[in-house]
Amino acid sequence: MNILLLKTLEDNSHSSPLVKMRGGRLSFLFFNKHILFCLLFVLIEGVFFGQEKTIKDDVGNVFTLAEPPQRIVSLAPNITEILFALGLGEKVVGVTRYCDYPPAALQKAKVGGLLDPAIEKIKSLGPDLVIAFRGNPWNALKRLQALRLRVFILDIGHDLDAVPKTIEKIGRITGREKEAQALLKILEDKYQKAISALEPVAALPKVFLNIHGMGLATCGRTSYLHDLLVRAKSVNIAGRVSKDWINYSREQLIKDEPEVIIIMTKSEPDFVKARDWFKSQAGFQSIPAVRTGRIHFLDENIASRFGPRLYDAFAELVRLIHPELFEPNPIGIRPPHLPPLIRYLIFLPSTFQERSEGDWSDV
Repeated sequence: MNILLLKTLEDNSHSSPLVKMRGGRLSFLFFNKHILFCLLFVLIEGVFFGQEKTIKDDVGNVFTLAEPPQRIVSLAPNITEILFALGLGEKVVGVTRYCDYPPAALQKAKVGGLLDPAIEKIKSLGPDLVIAFRGNPWNALKRLQALRLRVFILDIGHDLDAVPKTIEKIGRITGREKEAQALLKILEDKYQKAISALEPVAALPKVFLNIHGMGLATCGRTSYLHDLLVRAKSVNIAGRVSKDWINYSREQLIKDEPEVIIIMTKSEPDFVKARDWFKSQAGFQSIPAVRTGRIHFLDENIASRFGPRLYDAFAELVRLIHPELFEPNPIGIRPPHLPPLIRYLIFLPSTFQERSEGDWSDV
């Protein structure tokens, strides 16, 4: 481009009084239209093409970005939460029927669910970016790509450390890197506040985390919920099993004697029913958590989504497991409970409903 510009100047120097040669250097009296066009092109090239960037999604698809996307479809609730947290609410044109947070997401066009995205509906919205998450059916994502839609697929890790990586990657693909870094700073401060509160803890209570509505289902060592429990300085009684999800037996629960039982439910009324069930079961009175009344509610809405509010879930777990440390709750404000909508769980690589038998274990 510099060569083209110099050539244009040289050409004009021979034929026009607009450019004169002085001491071997060009001196401008004023620009003609051709020179001005060249200068503007150089400027535009530097501003736009110079900022073009390349990014890979988590399955190896390469994206070259010349400008931020203007019409985004989210195929998972945690992705929707992150997009809104980055200030992209106005750019979001479609979400799943499970995307209920923040409340503004409820006003967006619905594009099916996590497992059954509505291909034609997504196409009709004219998105320039579709962001998918693990659990979205592979064949559906391939169909979207066949329609020449840009599908950015995320599948980063299975512990709390993966959340910042997911936020950072969404920030890059949407051109919101600065906003992503600001959000990560807030989350890191929240995390460090909880970790600092845990410093005096020496004894690690034994905990059973029950996923409501699935019997005595709980989390094994490879689940992100296990990661949260360990970080909260507790012992997950099911942590010896190298599985994501486990169907625990009554006999094993009694034998393991958890000191704390945490029930993850959609609503507090659901929790009350589940708590009363634990209290009424024959043999459960010998369980320390039941005997001392240490059965607690954990909001499924914040604890089942791999996004920013997972840090709120962690802070809440710390408070529930170690209440003696807090007066009354210095970790932070307990997130408000949302009205129960359709149950959604994003554990993975998929939801509970899609997991194979091999991903579960009976104990």
